[in-house]
Amino acid sequence: MLDQRTILNTLISVDDCILVVIDVQDSFLRKYAQDRVEKILSRVGWLMEISKILEIPIVATAESIDRMGTLSPSLAERLPPDTPIFNKVIFNLTDNPEIFKAVEKTGRKTAVLVGIETDVCIAQSAIGLLQQGYHVVAVADATASPGDAHAAGLERMRNAGVLVTNVKGLYYEWVRSVERTASIAKAHLQRIGLPIDVIF
Repeated sequence: MLDQRTILNTLISVDDCILVVIDVQDSFLRKYAQDRVEKILSRVGWLMEISKILEIPIVATAESIDRMGTLSPSLAERLPPDTPIFNKVIFNLTDNPEIFKAVEKTGRKTAVLVGIETDVCIAQSAIGLLQQGYHVVAVADATASPGDAHAAGLERMRNAGVLVTNVKGLYYEWVRSVERTASIAKAHLQRIGLPIDVIF
């Protein structure tokens, strides 16, 4: 098994990935300008659709659902059938036993994190997953925090050994070839009617 230091210099393996969608809730999204909200929702939603095509398991969380509401509807409807949205009451998802058990149950060891907020729940979950022996990837343009907090969260994760990438880079590491890109583009068009590169 590769350690986290090695994986920083290794292409991300699609067959080892889990997509973890963290706390993309309307109660958080209200902090952001509308154009940023649209970008976060479209990029996270796009990765969810691609994950379904590539058979990447999705684990989804929402913070304090009874108080703050659940996953934003435009993302909830993209979840595979019968995929639960876990109630997260501790910022670090590995300290929520039910959520961490769902991550473990996938049998995969590379956690790809998207969602809100970069410097709090994303960063704490990333570091928690590192401590549990996972390879961790944070997607910079599919995560968000207000103001300078986004950059601070990314720096905190990089310093801890998390691999920070973007949606485009992640996607092309997942697919690896022109032939597979064309095949997925066709499947994606059939699924949601959008060109594969609309998000880039």
